[in-house]
Amino acid sequence: MTAPYPFSAIVGQDQMKRAMILTAIEPGLGGVLVFGDRGTGKSTAVRALAALLPPIRMIEGSPTNAERAEDSPDWAPPPDGAIVERPTPVVDLPLGVTEDRVTGALDIERALTRGEKTFEPGLLARANRGYLYIDEVNLLEDHIVDLLLDVAQSGENVVEREGLSIRHPARFVLVGSGNPEEGELRPQLLDRFGLSVEVRSPTDIEERIEIIRRRDAYETDNAAFLAHWRAEDAAIRDAILAARAAKPDVTTPDDILRDCATLCTALGADGLRGELTLMRSARALAAYEGAAAITRDHLRRVAPIALSHRLRRDPLDEAGSVTRVIRLTEDVLG
Repeated sequence: MTAPYPFSAIVGQDQMKRAMILTAIEPGLGGVLVFGDRGTGKSTAVRALAALLPPIRMIEGSPTNAERAEDSPDWAPPPDGAIVERPTPVVDLPLGVTEDRVTGALDIERALTRGEKTFEPGLLARANRGYLYIDEVNLLEDHIVDLLLDVAQSGENVVEREGLSIRHPARFVLVGSGNPEEGELRPQLLDRFGLSVEVRSPTDIEERIEIIRRRDAYETDNAAFLAHWRAEDAAIRDAILAARAAKPDVTTPDDILRDCATLCTALGADGLRGELTLMRSARALAAYEGAAAITRDHLRRVAPIALSHRLRRDPLDEAGSVTRVIRLTEDVLG
């Protein structure tokens, strides 16, 4: 099996890569939505980041990737396997998937052949402690998206049907991608994603040439290409791990909290998710860069990906949402 494309070798798309890194530092951000043209590296980026992260330690054979016996759900086989290391899981959720396939359901075969009422875990169990990736999320049925967002926020999957009463951990980073020309997400669902990024095909000729050159090297001499970028990926991994450790010690001055509230009010963002996401994103970025406290510069750089999808739509405003956020951020923060 070919190793994923190196994260550090992705050309451009700085906002998308920044959003992915921030979710790795702070999984509680609520995932990231990547909208834009086909072939711009959306799925490549999420698989590359998961491959870059350290492997997870888990009980061999655990259906929920449990690391300790006490984390194993009571419906699972007794956790008597050895502790093994596995790559950070990336689970794809296909279009047309049923709710049973997502959450898990009664194992019909065992119920019919053995008369046993046994739970068959779904995609949420497999994604625990990893990433759940949805391509064309805007084409997914709304009730499935609602379910995923609720579970992503609570960190627990609850199944109450067919005589089953099942709970298990489901802590994952939700990544959705799509092409806005094929349909948009409802505003209520947009708001539930922590970060949002708009990606476009590069127009700079030299950048496009470099993308072609690197992709060709990856496909024609895979081992040499991976070896070349291994050190850069390792540096990003070390920085993410250091940021995770440093994040609790990063301070949030009262002036920064006031800036968050003022900016979200000026943008007309509904509720308080905007302020919380803006603050948490800025804190993760500060930790990643080794800063002791959040500054206005951190807010400026994360505001477009934390707030652009939370704006009320103004049909008379020809500027895109990202442009509006950048413009208002400069007006508010100076």
